[in-house]
Amino acid sequence: MYRYNLKVGSTSPSKQVAKMMTGIEEIFRKDTPDVVLVEGDTNTALAGALVASQHHIRLGHVEAGLRSYDNSMPEEMNRILIDHCSDILFAPTLKAVTILQSEGISHDKLWLTGNTVVDAVYQNIKMPYTTNIEGGIPDKYMLVTVHRQENVDSKVRFSSILDGLNSLIDQYGLPMIYPIHPHSVARMKKYGLQPGEITMISPVGYFEFLHLEQRASLILTDSGGVQEESCILRVPCVTLRDNTERPETVEVGSNILAGISPDKILDCAGLMLNKTNDWKNPFGDGNAAEKIVDLIL
Repeated sequence: MYRYNLKVGSTSPSKQVAKMMTGIEEIFRKDTPDVVLVEGDTNTALAGALVASQHHIRLGHVEAGLRSYDNSMPEEMNRILIDHCSDILFAPTLKAVTILQSEGISHDKLWLTGNTVVDAVYQNIKMPYTTNIEGGIPDKYMLVTVHRQENVDSKVRFSSILDGLNSLIDQYGLPMIYPIHPHSVARMKKYGLQPGEITMISPVGYFEFLHLEQRASLILTDSGGVQEESCILRVPCVTLRDNTERPETVEVGSNILAGISPDKILDCAGLMLNKTNDWKNPFGDGNAAEKIVDLIL
């Protein structure tokens, strides 16, 4: 349960951050915390980090040190700004620690904790769930998520991805489930794009999505978090991007970068469908949250 709702709504990123900063500042004035923790690279995390820093409240960044080295991604600038105004940085992997050190962040601010996504997956994969998918979940299927601005806000890129996904269905005869964000639906309508043989469903809750991931034969995504979850759940992943801030997934063999070319998507999917899922999870042991709490108390 949350205590506060800033009621920011959907608007431009700059307006979102400005409205959130105003609301968060009012909250901090009434109820000043000893420590502020922000997780990830969202506009919400950036707003919270900036207000905490401006008010000299101790700031911790969970999931620090991720880099795609693609400054066209809004999330990349958020990550960098949050890291460099944080007092304590909780890095998920040794690679993230090395990145932060290379950017001049003092070693005494850095802690290698693993990623709380592992904690969340281990705890919640055991939870019961219900599905509203018509006809139920198939025995074998591919799961896809495409939502990133650089993909769905470009007709060329979105169209190319959909072509590649339909080629996969034709090639392997497996159904493909796509829980689609309303913004992506709106972009498809605007561009006149059709899903073809892809089964589009409304967005699902976290518990149901975890189970969809766990039971999939292959996951195709442009999400950073889904790259991690698929690795943890030992389901092969194809990333529909040209870069990733989770290179560890590629290094251990759970993930491959396909970009948006239909031919490359088909080739990469073929490789991953034949992959032995014996990779090691590089994101920790599922006790990251406990380590973080111990460090800040």
